[in-house]
This record gives sequence, C-alpha cells and structure tokens, in this order.
Amino acid sequence: MITLDKDTDKNTQILEQAIGYLEDRGFENIKADTEGFESPKSYIKKGSEVSITPDIVAERDGEKHIFELSLKSKKPRLLKSKWLFLDVLSSMKNFKFKIMTTRGHYKFTDETLSSISLDKKPMKI
Repeated sequence: MITLDKDTDKNTQILEQAIGYLEDRGFENIKADTEGFESPKSYIKKGSEVSITPDIVAERDGEKHIFELSLKSKKPRLLKSKWLFLDVLSSMKNFKFKIMTTRGHYKFTDETLSSISLDKKPMKI
C-alpha cells in the first residue's frame, strides 16, 4: 500500500467509515488494510521494492470492485501513479475501479483526477 499520509487516526476512521458505507450498499468479501479485515492483494513492481495495495477490494453481484480513498497528500505524484496503475489493472481484469473521498478532500481529488486525465467521478462518503 502506498501509505503516504494515511497512518493517522483520523484517516483510519475515514477508512472504517468507507467500509461501513460499502457494507450498507450490499458489498461483500470486503478486504481492507485495517484491523479485522483481510488485507487486499499487493502488486510489486519488477526490479524495485515498490508495492501497491488497493485501499479496499469488495464484491457485489459477482463483480469485483477496487476502491481508493482520496485524501490530501504531500506526495500527489505517487498517488497519481497508483491510481493510473489501478485503473489499468481494473480494466485488464474486468474489475470496477472507483475513488472515494470525503468532505475536505473534494477539491484535491478533482484536481488530481483532472491532472492525470482520469475520467472518474469520485464517490462522496
């Protein structure tokens, strides 16, 4: 997981809030890198030690979904490359890829998505 700035208690609460949001909407087999859940599969870049782990992976109606939490970051370049990788991966494996954000992070998310020309509308939780 590119953990960037996601190690604070507030960000852990946002992750738990996102999991609750997904459970309320019928998602099952939820995997998240937090206590009480199985960790999602990590992808390692060949020739380096860079590891990318989606924030949340869940299933609904037989379709696998990858969810990324968009929180303000001091390293947006690393975040952009993670999103682009997960977008390509999800299209190759026929998964759904969605970005979730919360109040206070909308503008950062919109600017980041537009800067990498990723045509996604963030889910607001």
